[in-house]
Amino acid sequence: MDLFEQHYQQVTAAEAPLAARMRPRTLEEFIGQDHILAPGRLLRRAIQADQLSSLIFFGPPGTGKTTLARIIANTTQAHFIAINAVLAGVKEIREAIATATDKRKFQHQRTILFVDEVHRFNKSQQDALLPWVENGTVILIGATTENPYFEVNKALVSRSRLFQLKPLTESDLRQVVAQAIADPERGYGQLAVQVAPEALAHLVNVANGDARSLLNALALAVETTPADLKGLIQITLPVAEESIQQRAVLYDKEGDAHFDTISALIKSVRGSDPDAALYWLARMVYAGEDPRFIFRRLLILASEDIGLADPQAVVVVTACAAAFDRVGMPEGRYPLAQATLYLATAPKSNSVIGFFDALAAVENEQSGEVPDPLKDASRDRQGLGHGAGYLYPHAYRDHWVAQQYLPDNLQGQVFYQPSAQGYEGQIKAQVEQRRSAGQEGGGKEEEGEGKGKKAGGRRQDD
Repeated sequence: MDLFEQHYQQVTAAEAPLAARMRPRTLEEFIGQDHILAPGRLLRRAIQADQLSSLIFFGPPGTGKTTLARIIANTTQAHFIAINAVLAGVKEIREAIATATDKRKFQHQRTILFVDEVHRFNKSQQDALLPWVENGTVILIGATTENPYFEVNKALVSRSRLFQLKPLTESDLRQVVAQAIADPERGYGQLAVQVAPEALAHLVNVANGDARSLLNALALAVETTPADLKGLIQITLPVAEESIQQRAVLYDKEGDAHFDTISALIKSVRGSDPDAALYWLARMVYAGEDPRFIFRRLLILASEDIGLADPQAVVVVTACAAAFDRVGMPEGRYPLAQATLYLATAPKSNSVIGFFDALAAVENEQSGEVPDPLKDASRDRQGLGHGAGYLYPHAYRDHWVAQQYLPDNLQGQVFYQPSAQGYEGQIKAQVEQRRSAGQEGGGKEEEGEGKGKKAGGRRQDD
């Protein structure tokens, strides 16, 4: 390293953001994640003993994934290589493997390869790592905000220990602030900084478990607030509110947070909890989710989980979606909330899943022939008797008559099982009564109506 490179690194370190300067260097400086790093825990013991196998850290931003990798780099005797999957490709992987091979061959030294944002590697890039992880040429440490079971090569996952990092607690974040204010080299220990209790509470609350977001807000507050006559920099609540105005919500439209949150919304509506439904809806809207995606899921739910218990559910959601398209945002949040509340408070029935039982019968049962009375009579009535014996329901009392509609091999099969909820409860008894009458046989002309009666000019055998 020449003098220019050394000077560049010194200037970069000095001018780095507070969150980068305050990155913990040792396990003793690390705050939070006691469930995996408390004294006696496996990961802490492995780091201290320098006996690491391949690891994958996953969790929200600002929880310490990259920091842990850096701590391992400072602790281990192994050669440490760091790459970012956003910027690196197969070329960088090959170079890292070549270096690791040389270190192992000539210096008998292990190599730890840290891959930040490992889920950004495509399948071929992840596959390129696999043989070298498997034979021990490199010890992989991956960091990702996504669920590795979905986003990382299953072979890599099976060869790694997974550790989930969780959002920092309020107590953890208060320690982070205290550490930054007290540190004279990397933080503001050489300044007189005083943070009002209500200002600290605001910073911690809005940071939402993200230490990086918290430190960025603290830096903005301290470095833009002039000292008073006594040299004291006072961070008041108004200053804190200007420094961090909007809560950082973890939400990636293609990631776990997206699927988990829409799942929570749908399950809350299905469970008839309007308060929870509004909360998850608000969380998605706040994070910038496309309302049309939400309407699509609500429209599916209106049939899947409500169905005939309230036939108006589909109508209401469709109308609210149309209203949203007409008025747009932000006023479109009203019909979005209306549709959500209507479904959450509507009676529930999943009887439409009877269709999938019928579909299974089609897939698994021998195809039964259409009964002759149900066949089209317009072409083959004379020659083959198609349509002969069909009983025209409108020619009978209540416009119904018992006759065979299912194929012979499915007679008596029940697919639709109406619930007793809402409107469906009103038709349940009728459906069961007609099924019973159909099993007993029927077709006799009932008193009061004649078989020759027409309805709207429709042919009786159509």
